[in-house]
Amino acid sequence: MGDPREKLLRKREEALIGGGEQRVASQHAKGKLTARERIDLLMDENTFCEIGAFVKHRSADFGMEKQKIAGDGVVTGYGKVNGRLVYVFSQDFTVFGGSLSETHAEKICKVMDLALENGAPMIGLNDSGGARIQEGVVSLGGYADIFYKNVMSSGVVPQLSAIMGPCAGGAVYSPALTDFILMVENTSYMFVTGPNVVKTVTNEDVSSEELGGASVHSQKSGVAHFAAANEVACIQHIKSLLSYMPQNCEEMPPKAEYHIQNEERTGLMNIVPENPNQPYDMREVIENTVDDGSFFEVHKNYAENILVGFARLAGRSIGIIANQPAHLAGVLDVHSSQKGARFVRFCDAFNIPLLVFEDVPGFLPGTDQEWNAIITNGAKLLYAFSEATVPRITVITRKAYGGAYDVMNSKHIGADMNFAWPSAEIAVMGAKGAAEIIFKKDIDAATDKLEALKEKEKEYADIFANPYRAAERGFVDEVIFPEETRKKLIQAFEMLENKVRNLPRKKHGNIPL
Repeated sequence: MGDPREKLLRKREEALIGGGEQRVASQHAKGKLTARERIDLLMDENTFCEIGAFVKHRSADFGMEKQKIAGDGVVTGYGKVNGRLVYVFSQDFTVFGGSLSETHAEKICKVMDLALENGAPMIGLNDSGGARIQEGVVSLGGYADIFYKNVMSSGVVPQLSAIMGPCAGGAVYSPALTDFILMVENTSYMFVTGPNVVKTVTNEDVSSEELGGASVHSQKSGVAHFAAANEVACIQHIKSLLSYMPQNCEEMPPKAEYHIQNEERTGLMNIVPENPNQPYDMREVIENTVDDGSFFEVHKNYAENILVGFARLAGRSIGIIANQPAHLAGVLDVHSSQKGARFVRFCDAFNIPLLVFEDVPGFLPGTDQEWNAIITNGAKLLYAFSEATVPRITVITRKAYGGAYDVMNSKHIGADMNFAWPSAEIAVMGAKGAAEIIFKKDIDAATDKLEALKEKEKEYADIFANPYRAAERGFVDEVIFPEETRKKLIQAFEMLENKVRNLPRKKHGNIPL
């Protein structure tokens, strides 16, 4: 029988080899790390505990019984990231191209169950050629098992998916069901049907990168929340993301130690231009308000007319949604509404307070928007804010026009505190458009129509293009100087720390999908 200790050592060594030195070298030649190297980068040193290292597939068709490799193409287990428990699976492309078999899926499902039962984040490092075709329907069933567990875990524990290589066909739907997707430029791609099928069906000649690369999904489709320059940067993004999140829906997000000091920020005083039609970068407002260097933007290159991301305010983790006047004047459209709604719902699911910076002239008009369902897509953002029970605060920096004012976390849809700067304009529409409608007869009758329009525009602006009418009605809780913003927000979030708001009893709402 031999020495049992030697046998165990030998089996451990076999499991560590994966697909062998040649395939590992090939992986490195492509600029990619191995499954275990990725885990080593992710986990705190000496904390990773592997589960299922000796698992092998059960298939006997097409000569597969002669090709059995320990681990079966995926490394699974648990460990710590920044001292906190996480569960992970890392697909090994050196073993059958990381293809998913019945046992491969079982290993992933096992750690997903552990993550759900023990209330800790689930991280998937995806690098797979898809379903193992030699196994037929059982590999497809394995995907469905994973999808189901993704849905059961949704809103219970954070789920992060890093795409480190190919992700095609059914394999893309598990990442799509998770909270955040990270991709690596030039070495990862996602698509339901690959270039060859596209060529056959539509006669389009397209590369994998053009069809579903990191730049495509982080800029055009919005499927990916982050596009990293390389795998090391991608894994660092995962660590940063986790630092803003609680372990599960029953916990509060982590809070860094912070001592209150002089919280006035004079850098906020001159960001908004005097000309109401001149753009400015809302990132300057955010960065001058939150803790230094703490703003971690999500979906940076997609739907750029709205900004979303995590930050810290006096050490407290918060989620930020902000109109971006520097892009399309900060209007709400189909994609920005989707982007904002998705982020709001994540933060609400995991007890992360919400801060809104508002400068919105309305919804983007036009046939393109109407034909692409701006009505139901805009309603998603409205629904997400209305449903959110976490502390919610809005700061109106400039324009808050029309229905977009309602949608952007107004007092009317349940915001807890609403602040406005003196530069805020809260009205049904801009002064010029309003004057043209209200005073049409007067302007038409005037000798100098242009001068009459200017006078009526000023008259309307004096009455409505300010925050005081809203403040008189209690729709704005306080008009504040820009430099006071950080201090006021710290006080307000501290006041709201123990907020309790329960939704009406129901199975679930019906968000307009």
